[in-house]
Amino acid sequence: MTLCKTITLDFQEEMTNTRKLLERVPLDDAHRSFKPHPKSMELGNLAAHVAGIPGWIKMALDSEKLHIDPAGYKPETVSSTKELLEMFDKAVKQGAAAIESATDEAMQKNWTFEWGDQFAMTEPRPKVVRSFINHLIHHRAQLGVYLRLNGIGIPGMYGPSADEQ
Repeated sequence: MTLCKTITLDFQEEMTNTRKLLERVPLDDAHRSFKPHPKSMELGNLAAHVAGIPGWIKMALDSEKLHIDPAGYKPETVSSTKELLEMFDKAVKQGAAAIESATDEAMQKNWTFEWGDQFAMTEPRPKVVRSFINHLIHHRAQLGVYLRLNGIGIPGMYGPSADEQ
């Protein structure tokens, strides 16, 4: 099995699980700005962040470097669960297509990310793709806590959840 096929299997499972959670995210006025702690992201921003992460894979596989100026950075926002799911589905399609069209040879190249002059990383693309999937899983778990704190049932990710038993 090629490296890209192996990544695809993991990617598909995590995207299926993520969509199940995003389907439950309420983005009405009562929930969008919910934060469990002053240092936390708002629910709406966190959900949009999770929805956009799969699209980062295309960026990492189609370019050698990404530099973001923090002063000009504006995160994507959505105004409804429908819009959130459309954003996610588009990002998943882009990420999956990028993985499927990548060659193992191209995957051996490095990719660089720079956040202003504060942060930089250069890693082999397979590690970058895996870190994006891990990043999504991390924030998906945070989003699950937000939902739980708002009395919204959580779907199972790797088996049934307490809400499904």
